Amino acid sequence: MRIGIDGRLPHYQVGGISKYVILLIRTLAALDESDEFIIFHSRKENESLVPNSSKNFMRANLITPCHHRFERWTLGAELIPHSLRVLHSPDFIPPQYGANRFIITVHDLNFIYYPDFLTTESRRYYNDQIMWAVEKADHILADSNYTRSDLTSNLGVDPEKITTIHLAADPIFSTKTSLSEVKATLDRYKLPEDFLLFVGTLSPRKNLATLLKSFAQLTKEESLDLPLVLVGSRGWLYEKMYDQIVQLGIRHLVRFIDSASDLELVHFYRSASLLALPSYYEGFGLPVLEAMHCGCPVLASDRASLPEVAGDAAILLDPDDVDGWSQAISDVLSDSNMGEKLIKAGIKQAKRFSWKNTAEQTLKVYLDV
Repeated sequence: MRIGIDGRLPHYQVGGISKYVILLIRTLAALDESDEFIIFHSRKENESLVPNSSKNFMRANLITPCHHRFERWTLGAELIPHSLRVLHSPDFIPPQYGANRFIITVHDLNFIYYPDFLTTESRRYYNDQIMWAVEKADHILADSNYTRSDLTSNLGVDPEKITTIHLAADPIFSTKTSLSEVKATLDRYKLPEDFLLFVGTLSPRKNLATLLKSFAQLTKEESLDLPLVLVGSRGWLYEKMYDQIVQLGIRHLVRFIDSASDLELVHFYRSASLLALPSYYEGFGLPVLEAMHCGCPVLASDRASLPEVAGDAAILLDPDDVDGWSQAISDVLSDSNMGEKLIKAGIKQAKRFSWKNTAEQTLKVYLDV
């Protein structure tokens, strides 16, 4: 079978969906040595997503950029000569034509719930096409049961047309690192050995407002002097969040790290006192599993897919409960037994998810659709 995977996104955007594309291709290549795979790249992409050792995986370059207003038609035209049995579009929207069967991955529907949290361009791109996309697709992959339910209740998609396939953390997050390696990274960023951590795009959907208020409350009421480290690119309405930090009087305690390698993230997780993820909406929430693999206690929102991913291995909180977040952070910092229980439960929970399982289930859909 000739299978195509749209791998253009990593050239245009760093983020969770791009990581999904990269890890899926890498793991599929280790599993399937018989089917023919064509990995479609942006023609401007210098780095190949195709593993060197895979003889049945090939690269093909495309001119059509991601999220172009005519993408549906121009991408389809570019795909026709490749005679694909199946095309997988990991970023929601399939082309109008170009394959016999179409599979899409819908990671979340946050643009429906929180339209104000997106740029006008992104909101228009997804809102204008999502109904067409789910109708066009022969089958849909969802990162979580929550997203699967969303597709059914909000868009009327037949649940038989959707398969939930959970994601997993990159294997690098379960590798061992030495204390000296961790310290070297902390020294490079001028960080102490203990701090509070957030990982994700700095945007309204991540609900940093609650985390910042609870953190400021702790600095005043309990004289907390640990820094809060925010690791992630600056997203939509970042300036409003920065203004809040200044108004709360905590600018001297908040550290920004725009980008970090996966290995540096491993070191941050291993050193942090806890990870706080108060998001209003996550289609999956990879930082939860990344932190758990690294032995970092997790506090997360009780919304959307996060309870599904975290299970009983995290403290789950109402994302708007500032006092509750303050108390939970204080409890973890002051109670070593609580921290150890969260670490042990987290390591066990994280092992339930693997990219081998993700790729195997995805391949089954390719072959059965």
